[in-house]
Amino acid sequence: MPELKNKYDFPAGEILLFDKDLKWTSFDLVNKVRYELCRKLGIKKLKVGHAGTLDPLATGLMILCTGKATKKIEEIQYQEKEYLATIKLGATTPSFDLETEEDSSADYSHVTPEMLNEVLKTFIGEIEQVPPIFSAVKVKGKRAFDYARSGKELELPPKKIVIKEIKTEQFDLPYINLRVTCGKGTYIRSLARDIGKELNCGAYLTALERTRIGDFGLNDAFSVNYFLENLTLDESK
Repeated sequence: MPELKNKYDFPAGEILLFDKDLKWTSFDLVNKVRYELCRKLGIKKLKVGHAGTLDPLATGLMILCTGKATKKIEEIQYQEKEYLATIKLGATTPSFDLETEEDSSADYSHVTPEMLNEVLKTFIGEIEQVPPIFSAVKVKGKRAFDYARSGKELELPPKKIVIKEIKTEQFDLPYINLRVTCGKGTYIRSLARDIGKELNCGAYLTALERTRIGDFGLNDAFSVNYFLENLTLDESK
């Protein structure tokens, strides 16, 4: 974990790297950091935004920008991202991850490392991907997950995304671990679903960690509790 700087100027603008906790939403992290910074600085308002959402069941790198640095959010969001994903073969869930229970199962014994590698090659480059219905995609002013959680049927249009690289880190059926390098707007949950379809056995995401955004790496990120507990008013002046 990196050391805290001696001085921060949050209103003038800081770029902060955090390792998001499991089950926290991206907004939970932003709200927690904003509240504590305002309290420590003795101010009522402070601009704080994040450069790229992470699902509650995902962990890893989240970049928060404060004050005038919030103008850099869009630029950071468009940078290349890297993820470590754990995918379970032979089953599916409606949300494509652990948020919902398994709703189907299938035999996966025919899948080999060679077969997997051939399938992964088909996802490299610019492809079309349908976002998960359990997602924050807006449809008629509402989030897709609002429709999904109320049991309403919904079809989302595919979006063009770019996947630069997929590497198999571990092959231990029914689980596979993948390292994915991709562009903005990529849903790793949807990638897991699509890989399962191509392997003819179904699949869903069981764990996800974002390790990099552009040149910003997870090794340079703070835990939110460490950052807030060790940041003092004197250091913030």
